[in-house]
Amino acid sequence: MKACIIGASGYTGRELVKLLLGHPIADLSAITSRAFLGKSLEDIIPQATGLSSRLKFTNPTVREICDSDIEIFFLALPHGTAALYAIKLIEAGKKVIDLSADFRLNSVEVYKEFYGEEHPAEAFLKIAQYGLPELNDLSWDKSKLIASPGCYPTSILIPLAPLVESEILDYEDIIINSMSGISGAGRNATEKLLYCERNENASAYGLPKHRHLSEIEEQLSIFAKRPICLCFHPHLIPMNRGICTTISAKISNPSNFDKIYECWNESYQGRAFTKILPTGTFPEVSHVVGTNNVAFSAHLDTRTKRVVICSTEDNLIKGAGGQAIQSFNVCEGLDETTGLL
Repeated sequence: MKACIIGASGYTGRELVKLLLGHPIADLSAITSRAFLGKSLEDIIPQATGLSSRLKFTNPTVREICDSDIEIFFLALPHGTAALYAIKLIEAGKKVIDLSADFRLNSVEVYKEFYGEEHPAEAFLKIAQYGLPELNDLSWDKSKLIASPGCYPTSILIPLAPLVESEILDYEDIIINSMSGISGAGRNATEKLLYCERNENASAYGLPKHRHLSEIEEQLSIFAKRPICLCFHPHLIPMNRGICTTISAKISNPSNFDKIYECWNESYQGRAFTKILPTGTFPEVSHVVGTNNVAFSAHLDTRTKRVVICSTEDNLIKGAGGQAIQSFNVCEGLDETTGLL
């Protein structure tokens, strides 16, 4: 199957390139970038040297890519821009996995509240599938448009969604702190991302309404079958990649703690990328970087009657490119681990 990455020069796009070049089914046939138009893949992404000397960055029009024989498109574009491509590609009968935020939400009002602009394709919100393979039953028969989740939501929803659905944890007063590597801010030449600004430094950002909060609340509300409002505090820390998340939630009956692991084991039985760690063991970013894994564990605080859940993932793989390929695998009827570690 011929594949194209639109916006292949950013951090997420580069990870997609490397993963798709090693995929046994997807044939990476085109990569686009306005900034690197005409340059060879190997010149811009040296890690791909020897894997595909024929590929060069192009900048085709939407009409040109719609008229091509490429079947599957991965959109690694900013929100707003991605929708403009997705609409035309879907109308042309193509399959699309969008890694932007354009189709992750069900509500245009919430989109405008958190993204500060009108949604560019309201009708397509009802068409898109939310693409978290461990939690959503994905199929091309349902829709040719998949909205791949954000990096922070992935680290939060996988451990938390089954627990709120099973009513093991209280819905009120959920507090989430997440720390992300610098690559989570994108490949932008801005002062705040300079080495001297970020090295030996850490800070919260995007408070009190980080854009991913809308996605987290909406998805958890679907599983809980009632509105959920929570606190989400993202931080930027001095590492290249990875996310470390800590979730604190009330548990009315501490004797129910064992049910957390029972719920996880049942929900994720046979899922290759969920690494459930025993209580007392804390997941580490270095153990998941470079993989599509998300590792998590739970810990009971009897003093405050709260459960503390810790999770880690690679923001560029499980939080972005790897997860998009995992969704592709599921929809194509392949083993979900195909082409992934």
